[in-house]
Amino acid sequence: MKFAEELKKSFFTALWFILLTFPILVVQVNTIENVVVWRWHHIILIGLGSFLLSFCGQLFLKKKGRLTPFAPAVATPLHRLINEPRLYRPALLAIALFALIFPFVFSHYQINIMTTALIYIMLGLGLNIEVGLAGLLDLGYVAFYAVGAYSYALLNYHFGLGFWTALPVGALLAAFFGILIGFPVLRLRGDYLAIVTLAFAEIIRLVLENWNAFSFGPSGISNIPRPGFFGINLTPEQSAIYLYFLLIILCILTIFVIHRLQHSRIGRAWVALREDELACQAMGIDRTKAKLTAFALGATWAGMAGVLFAAKTTFINPASFTFLESAMILSIVVLGGMGSIVGVIIAALALILLPEYLRVFSDYRMIIFGAALIIMMIFRPQGILADVRKRYEFSKSKSGRGN
Repeated sequence: MKFAEELKKSFFTALWFILLTFPILVVQVNTIENVVVWRWHHIILIGLGSFLLSFCGQLFLKKKGRLTPFAPAVATPLHRLINEPRLYRPALLAIALFALIFPFVFSHYQINIMTTALIYIMLGLGLNIEVGLAGLLDLGYVAFYAVGAYSYALLNYHFGLGFWTALPVGALLAAFFGILIGFPVLRLRGDYLAIVTLAFAEIIRLVLENWNAFSFGPSGISNIPRPGFFGINLTPEQSAIYLYFLLIILCILTIFVIHRLQHSRIGRAWVALREDELACQAMGIDRTKAKLTAFALGATWAGMAGVLFAAKTTFINPASFTFLESAMILSIVVLGGMGSIVGVIIAALALILLPEYLRVFSDYRMIIFGAALIIMMIFRPQGILADVRKRYEFSKSKSGRGN
């Protein structure tokens, strides 16, 4: 009977996928000859593929036991690799060597893609402070990203300030806005907090789009200078390499600072706040200080990333800071694993690089990409590399005393 139910569920899943993908994969409009091409064979491929995936997934979940997002994370071989010096040190050395030779081996296009991925690593690690550690669901994180980008663009346009001056200024302004939004939402959690932060991001975007005298409206700001290198004039290729190495250094700094914060007193306060806010307050932890610190520090890294984004593209406008960007950054944190630094890095590289390298599949690349995310969330809801808590085990010796 259960086998028949699983077949029935898989059948309806396949039917649902056929209905969802029908306009994209079956109907093709030829605008040159003004005809509609019906690719009916795609229905068979979609139906069989989704049916088999659904059926195999149900068997797997039945065998392993259905996982939930709140299931405790267990140590995986990747966790053991990270915690074993004899294994992770050679891996780190190989990654460092690859990062050093990357811009000299690959094309200018590949360097730009990797630079974008490094910016999203900074954004993901910054949001990981708010969502992964403190448990504050922020759907308006892109607002701090926009504050950093427009800080550099406007300061350079009006006052002629360079990149190195604007970088700390953008970070400080973003931190100020983080505290500004933190005060009104001190009593909010969950969905209510998400709605308020989303509204805050939309307010920022609409202000930037409609206040022409301040932000130049939808036209945006162009001719933003790239980072300078002791006054030397760099070609576009040299500037891309220089920005790449600059982002490598800033990402290492970000990882170091966030790792230290995570294992500090304030980091433990964030985790306590995430797990149980009432118990956290009962233990004497200042919720106001913990929340405002999480918002301010998370926004700081978004502001720095915004300055780097403006320097990379040399042009910004409000269309670059929509809700889709916040959703992408949040996906990086959730897919990587809440509170996991290494997981966020892996997820950022996967979410930014895979859509680019899947361009060979043309119309199907985003469908493949979306299907991969769905499968990942079904079979690994804790993320690629969930944060595993340290456990202390006591064993009895032969004398009967605990060790």
